[in-house]
Amino acid sequence: MMHIGFIIEEWENLTPATNSTILIIRECLKRGHKVSLLYPENLTVRNNIAYGHLKRIEPMDKIPDNITQFHKKVVFKSVQTPLHALDSLMFRKDPPIDPIIYNFLDSIKNECVIINDIDGIRKANNKLYTTTFNDPGNSFLPITYVSKNKNFIRQMIEDMPGEKVILKPLVGSGGHGVIVLEKNAQSNINSILDFYINGQGDSNYIIIQEYIEGAEEGDVRVLMLNGKFLGAYNRKPPEGDIRANIQVGGTAHKYTMTDSQMAVCRKIGPRLAGDGLFFVGVDMIGDKILEVNVLNPGGISNINKLNKVKLHPKVVDFIEEKVNEKHEKRAELEYLLKRLNDLKQSDI
Repeated sequence: MMHIGFIIEEWENLTPATNSTILIIRECLKRGHKVSLLYPENLTVRNNIAYGHLKRIEPMDKIPDNITQFHKKVVFKSVQTPLHALDSLMFRKDPPIDPIIYNFLDSIKNECVIINDIDGIRKANNKLYTTTFNDPGNSFLPITYVSKNKNFIRQMIEDMPGEKVILKPLVGSGGHGVIVLEKNAQSNINSILDFYINGQGDSNYIIIQEYIEGAEEGDVRVLMLNGKFLGAYNRKPPEGDIRANIQVGGTAHKYTMTDSQMAVCRKIGPRLAGDGLFFVGVDMIGDKILEVNVLNPGGISNINKLNKVKLHPKVVDFIEEKVNEKHEKRAELEYLLKRLNDLKQSDI
């Protein structure tokens, strides 16, 4: 039995019919694992050891097959636990996340399997991560500029091909703040840039991105597990909106990946796995990658329903494999240290 923790939003606020995390948690419980929830504000340190005020799920006589019933019937027990007692900890919370959380978890990253890896999340927790994929010819990345310099941004808007560009904040999720700018609307661009850069009182970076033809038809959410394709579905925007995110009214549709899209996934997969980004969501239009989501990618419920598959057991399989791998390495190291100590004692 393993003890698996999840950093999540408030349990009561999750929507069971569409939430991937609840499926993963239920699968862990069905396999006999202990499961605890950790809200970011409940991290603490006692005598230089990182602890969490955990909400541990109490054992259930029968785990309901109906996901809504399962969500309602879960009972929690509050416990304060050193975080190194967890076998695995999975991030399942939308950004932005207070970066201090990563410092709390640095102390346990060599003892606990954290998905995704803390250093990988530091690299990829905003939309700049795609710049590491090295695509100078824009074969699978759209033309993209990031800045907080208004004059530079205006010039880049002018230089961008086509009559439209996409503008969005550097940090954010769920499609919040994503708009289409018509390049001929010069009178509005200044005020829009002022709002996005300085609207919250601070100077914020924004992204100007090439408008990809077909964007009005939606995008493809691709789930990747350990650098390999796991599943995908098409998200179509509501009428009058370009954003296809399910949180803002987008709808889910069955989708078959093209050969060229699968080639892009194979191209970026080793980088994702190498950075410890084991479970991610990649958003694509055509063969172009728009974003990589590393904190709380959703889509399992929709892909399961549309394709009559079960992806969540594969995620739990992977968690178990990583934990067992870590335990085996630790046992091997302990054995080697014991042998070394025995040899030293025999020399004496």
